[in-house]
Amino acid sequence: MRLTYLLAALWLALPARSEAVLIGSHHWTLDDPRFGGFSAIEVSDDGTSFVALSDRAVFISGRFDRTDGQINGITAGPIVMMTGPGGRALTRAESDSEGLAIAADGTIYVSFEWIHGIRSFATIDAPASDLVTTPAFDGMQTNASLEALAIASDGALYTIPERSGVATLPFPVYRLRNGVWDQPFDIPRRGAFLVAGADIGPDGRLYVLERDFLGIGFRSRVRRFDLTGGGEDLVLQTRVRAHDNLEGISVWQDDQGLRMTLISDDNYRAFQRTEIVEYRLTD
Repeated sequence: MRLTYLLAALWLALPARSEAVLIGSHHWTLDDPRFGGFSAIEVSDDGTSFVALSDRAVFISGRFDRTDGQINGITAGPIVMMTGPGGRALTRAESDSEGLAIAADGTIYVSFEWIHGIRSFATIDAPASDLVTTPAFDGMQTNASLEALAIASDGALYTIPERSGVATLPFPVYRLRNGVWDQPFDIPRRGAFLVAGADIGPDGRLYVLERDFLGIGFRSRVRRFDLTGGGEDLVLQTRVRAHDNLEGISVWQDDQGLRMTLISDDNYRAFQRTEIVEYRLTD
């Protein structure tokens, strides 16, 4: 009887499950040594254009060529190196750019995981603002902090570290709203997955991309939440090596419903690839 109650409790603790249907995967290449290492992507509302971000302070924008809604080519470039306040060069420690969010007015926000903060840019070729941070980030691990960034319709920014510090602790979600930081909620850790990216979809829900490395390859997972941290829903969980190291996510809507565009980080290694993957959400 106790075992029955325990199994029932574990079942109720699991998130609801929705299905995502694979639309297609496109292997993206560009003849430039700075190409690769992509950590984030933002797709336009109509799905035609995008801005991508690498983890070495590089922006690239472009357009998708589609046939029957599926990507069959990409026109992009040039690659733009990020600059700091006043146009100065960023140091290596300042260049670990991870999360990307674009406001309705076009302002670009980027989160960083070595220096633990957010910078804004008027355009991809404009200099960065000063770093916006909070003492709450002081204890975060270097190279494992602000991995994911998303923006809500009211302009509030939500950022999540890659790791929570301890495997038994949930991932904290930090919010920057009207210049004030707070930590309105957290999301549960489930299994070995770590945070890789995030976006707030047209439905007003927070989509969190996670990854797990199993030695022979990566598996990916997407969960979504209300902006209170509730309503957890498992949207996608792939098998190992279904895709490369997916790190960026953008959720948008076409005439058939919600769609997720995901991008992989090839770590600048010849045996990995830059892959853009799209899934359709069924509910």
